Amino acid sequence: MKIQLLIAIDDKDYMEHLSGVLSERYTEAFEVSVCSTAERLEELLQRRRFDAALLAPALAEAGTHGTVRLPLLLWDGMEELDHRWEGMGKVRKYQRISTIAGQILGQYAEICGAEPGFEENRGKITAVWSPAGGCGKTTTALAYAAQMVSRGKKTAYLDLEPFSSTPVYFAEGGKGLTSVFEGLDHNVSLLLQSVRREDSGSGILYFGRPDNYDDIEILTPEDVTALLQGAAGDVDELVVDLGSGCDRKTRQALELADRVFLVTDSAPASRVKCEQFRTQHSLYAALEGKLTMVANRGGRAASDWKEPVVALPLVRSDDPVVVYKTLSAGYFDR
Repeated sequence: MKIQLLIAIDDKDYMEHLSGVLSERYTEAFEVSVCSTAERLEELLQRRRFDAALLAPALAEAGTHGTVRLPLLLWDGMEELDHRWEGMGKVRKYQRISTIAGQILGQYAEICGAEPGFEENRGKITAVWSPAGGCGKTTTALAYAAQMVSRGKKTAYLDLEPFSSTPVYFAEGGKGLTSVFEGLDHNVSLLLQSVRREDSGSGILYFGRPDNYDDIEILTPEDVTALLQGAAGDVDELVVDLGSGCDRKTRQALELADRVFLVTDSAPASRVKCEQFRTQHSLYAALEGKLTMVANRGGRAASDWKEPVVALPLVRSDDPVVVYKTLSAGYFDR
């Protein structure tokens, strides 16, 4: 889904810079048109409709007619505004363009419904899970995501663990997942794009952690479905990092996934818990055809494992980023 975006501002230099960055870096989100005069704006609006428009105050009146679904005032934050614009959405002019793009996507998501059929066009979903805590699920998830990026795949990482370790690996700042949870009845794919960031070191797309623990805990299985489908809507690969429990939300994520990495290591407790899941849990039969065992930290495959196996070596480093990037160098097949 591309948003038809009109940029109508009388500052030509800024208009060219803004439109150039949006067209280059957000080509999958926006199709951008520009104009810098009231006459040209009137002409464009007579010929076509736009999903959203960024309008300078001097040109805003012409752009608020019915041919623009979401008119937004591009405001410098200092100019005194006419009372006519009190009820109009606003975007501050002088801020990072990534923030401007996120604000457009977020506000547009609130007024439009889900894109029909996007569930069928989503990217592949890989869920990373284990019944044992501390065996390296997050390391495995990020190593796999980084390897997919290195192969030219547009890859997103979604952390649904109750206690998130995202800040250990990625820069924080901006809106997190809580703002998406509050709008699950809107266009979730666009909402997720509005808060999504790209890690400059790995190229992985990721989402900031929720504001608090309860935000994850109160999700329903239906919420999880919306989140996974939305997060996978415009990427090639979505990697979902799950907690060690096996509640209804986790089960929903595992069943929706195209592939499941079941992670263990050489620790006896980890091996016992994974074996208990494989032999005693009813969910195992539903996942059996898409399970891949991950023997982490130099662990070895058990003699009775019939699933495909990924063997990850022990990386001796205190830096978790170094660990996952080292493990991203070709250990996962596809």
